[in-house]
Formats: sequence, structure tokens, C-alpha cells
Amino acid sequence: MIDQKAQELGRLLGQSDEYKALLRASDRMKEDATCRELLAEVERIAGTIERASQEGREPTKDQVEQYDRALQSVQGNPVYQQVVAAQANFEKMMAKVNARIYEGMKQGAASPIITLG
Repeated sequence: MIDQKAQELGRLLGQSDEYKALLRASDRMKEDATCRELLAEVERIAGTIERASQEGREPTKDQVEQYDRALQSVQGNPVYQQVVAAQANFEKMMAKVNARIYEGMKQGAASPIITLG
């Protein structure tokens, strides 16, 4: 029964406006060459900084500045901003869903009557 209810919840979440907006924004980001290039640059610089850290070296001032500039460029990109906004909206909805599930769990734990339907 729980598995069926979870699947139904997943289906309903997949049909929500918030999830659809997140998918659309993500698709736009995948199609936007500029945004992809900006993200790749951030990842490249982050990888360089991470390797230096793993080798016990501090990143150079230039590397940190490059990373900051690249990150600011990504964050200023309107396509990326749409993804962030859509993700935030979806996460808010999921937080509400999780809160409602938790409320139901508390009620179920307090109830002396066992119901599976």
C-alpha cells in the first residue's frame, strides 16, 4: 500500500506546475550555449582549485579571482537565474509535502487503530 501511495505522490509531483517549470528551465539551460560555456568554465576552475587542495596547496589568488568572476558571470546569466528560481520553487513545494508527510506520520504513530487503506 505504501509503495502505491508513494508512486501516486510521485505522479502528482511530476504533474505539478513547479516540476514542469523546473524541467523547462533546465532544458533551456541545456540548449543555451553561453550558459553551458559559463558553467563549464566554473567547473574547470573549481577542478583546478580542488586538485591544488588535494595536493596540500592553497589556490593562488589569481585562481580564486578567476573562480569568483566566472561564478558571477554564471549567476548573472538570465537562463541560469531561471533555473535557480524554478529549483527554489520546487524545493519550497517539496518542503511543504515533506512537512505534510511528517504530520501524517505523527498522526499515524499516535493512532491506536491500524489502517492500510
